[in-house]
Amino acid sequence: MLTQGPEAVTQYIEECKRAGFDIIELSSGFITIPTDDWLRLVEQVQRAGLKAKPEVGIQFGAGGASAAAELEAEGTRDPEWAIAQARRFLEAGAYMIMIESEGITESVKTWRTDVPARMINALGLERVMFEAADPAVFAWYIKNYGPEVNLFVDHSQIVQLECLRSGIWGTASLWGRVLTYKG
Repeated sequence: MLTQGPEAVTQYIEECKRAGFDIIELSSGFITIPTDDWLRLVEQVQRAGLKAKPEVGIQFGAGGASAAAELEAEGTRDPEWAIAQARRFLEAGAYMIMIESEGITESVKTWRTDVPARMINALGLERVMFEAADPAVFAWYIKNYGPEVNLFVDHSQIVQLECLRSGIWGTASLWGRVLTYKG
């Protein structure tokens, strides 16, 4: 929407509100935008009465059908940069931070499991949501961060994810071993 100008952004936010959405994800995987401008978008979404969920990541050019080799050639950002940016968004009142999976668990040869750990340690588990593109990824998150970790999955995987969260589905390493205790 940014390429269409400020009026288009305003119209988009209003249309999302009219359609009944309550959260707008603000992603910049394909573009470069100064953090201060991004913060203005967070504020505009909030002024419209919606929740802002900015997406941060370590991979520029993420999204779509980007090949792992292409993204690898692009290189990744320092995770501390993404954490600092996420902190600014949270301080500005962002509802939650979406963590882009590319460069971490998607379109990579080896998962960067250090990145989610650093983000959780810095921001808290309850304020971040991780993209989890396939069952192996969301199983890893649940195994390492528990069944209440915030995950964004494809709509076709919701039943599989919820069965895994409840301990009634999974590989031998998880099936029947996912538990919670509410006291």
